Amino acid sequence: MENSIIVENAVKRFKEATVLNNISVSFEKGKVHGLIGRNGSGKTMLMKSICGIVPLTSGKITVDGKVIGKNVDIPENVGVIIETPGFLPNYSAYNNLKFLAAIKHKIGKDEIRNAIKSVGLNPDERKHVGKYSLGMRQRLGLAQAIMEDPELLILDEPMNGLDKDGVKDMRQYLLELKSQGKTILIASHSAEDIDVLCDTVCEMDKGELTVVR
Repeated sequence: MENSIIVENAVKRFKEATVLNNISVSFEKGKVHGLIGRNGSGKTMLMKSICGIVPLTSGKITVDGKVIGKNVDIPENVGVIIETPGFLPNYSAYNNLKFLAAIKHKIGKDEIRNAIKSVGLNPDERKHVGKYSLGMRQRLGLAQAIMEDPELLILDEPMNGLDKDGVKDMRQYLLELKSQGKTILIASHSAEDIDVLCDTVCEMDKGELTVVR
């Protein structure tokens, strides 16, 4: 059993408020791990800390053998959706992803097109992303997260704004990614998403984490 993410005694404080309270948990490679809890319970903060977006006050997070903030600032080989994905509103889906892909120069137009198609969008559509529904933006956010073929996906409420068919498509797609050996950490308000997708479930409440299964 190999762990993709190891969180040890993670604490995050903002002045008087403790948002993460001494959390220790590990997430095994090749599985889907669910995070549940009310808004403000600390789920998003834990995900941001794993991604290197928000540094811990104390404790340590290791992703694929590298300590975040010490060996690397941001984990390598990770795709992320945290909060509503931000895109340039006056450009098409393809052009938005092309700009983002240019940062790392890892992929070309074929991979971008395939990522857009795989989430049920049309890479040739010229419609500006500013005219997209929330569900379409979520799909494009997933396309961005997967386009460089990462080993680890960190997805905060990826079903947000999707209709029933969209949710079904997204679940099917995430299970397909799991079958390819990807590790997925997902936060969701939906008990059904968690039941259908997750191998393990952790609940967060007031900055503390409990392993449910």
